Amino acid sequence: MQKTLRWGIFFLMVLTFSFTVSSSFGTEGVSGRLVSPELLDAGNLQVVWENKLPIQKGESLERLFIIEGRIYALSSKNYMVALNKKRGNVIFSKGIAAAGFPVMGLELYGEELFSVAGNNLVEINTEFGAERSSLRLKYGATCPAVRNKSYFYIAGSDKRVHVLQADNKVQIYEVAAESNSTITSLIASDEFIVFATEAGDVISVLSGQAKKIWNFNAAGGVAGPIVRDEKWLFVSSKDTNVYKLNILTGQLIWKYQTGGILERGPVVTANAVYQHARGEGLTAIDKEKGESIWVMKEGVDLLAEAEGKAYVITGMGTLVCMDNVKKKRVYTMNISDVTRYAVNVTDSNIYIGDDSGRIACLKPAN
Repeated sequence: MQKTLRWGIFFLMVLTFSFTVSSSFGTEGVSGRLVSPELLDAGNLQVVWENKLPIQKGESLERLFIIEGRIYALSSKNYMVALNKKRGNVIFSKGIAAAGFPVMGLELYGEELFSVAGNNLVEINTEFGAERSSLRLKYGATCPAVRNKSYFYIAGSDKRVHVLQADNKVQIYEVAAESNSTITSLIASDEFIVFATEAGDVISVLSGQAKKIWNFNAAGGVAGPIVRDEKWLFVSSKDTNVYKLNILTGQLIWKYQTGGILERGPVVTANAVYQHARGEGLTAIDKEKGESIWVMKEGVDLLAEAEGKAYVITGMGTLVCMDNVKKKRVYTMNISDVTRYAVNVTDSNIYIGDDSGRIACLKPAN
């Protein structure tokens, strides 16, 4: 009863707050600024919108997801708030899992969000946040689930990809790597799926049956999610290399050696691949040639790209603007209050936040 009352109050607070945020991209109702106006002016950036989620005592903003036209903010107690990406207003809020349970990714197919929350495959309607379905799994998940028009694909803790019919969740087959290694990443199309493992397997199979199309070995193991970009596949390996493969054949197009241990997947934009390596920082790689554009020792991740410039968050509490054409630093700006961010590869907007629930959308000024 207390838990139900708590979420009811939280939901009412979110709805009330959504009407206090200025619809003309102002800051009414926002407690303080993540970045001062003076610094924004110096960096030729401007605020699109700011919001302050009603984070409760003992709770903090944990993760930000960019999915289509929404920003999804997930708290440390697994409470999710959906915001309009352009305006920052709240669309809905809901508890996605009990506090303490792992939430393995957040994906969208059609009008339904889905995630493996705890040991449940959960589907949520994007209009009102209503739970459409919840299926109790007999295994945990080792990476975010994916789906196509016919099937869900779930990488289980039993080292198998479980293939479930989308409409009734009945399993039709399962598949594993010959190495019997833990699966670290999955992608799916209507024709095929590709999965990667800790042992370095990258395997493509037909979407509706356990028939292998091709396989590739990234020695040392695959680090983080593999990334599809049209007909290309980008793979980060613990052998310090980033690989570009043809997604239809598995053919190696190029590999780039970073010189450091890779612990997460690449970020792929229209012209570049950004890869973080332990001890080496962030490297921007030419997507076509597989050659270094620049290396930033303190760089942690890409925030966004705009007109040949990359906006990078660093481990020193700064935002650095890099010119990818001239291969040099344009400026460095203090953003020491920022502790949360979302990587945006679809447009030039920058999405940042902090533990207390402040969220801001910035963009380069015209």
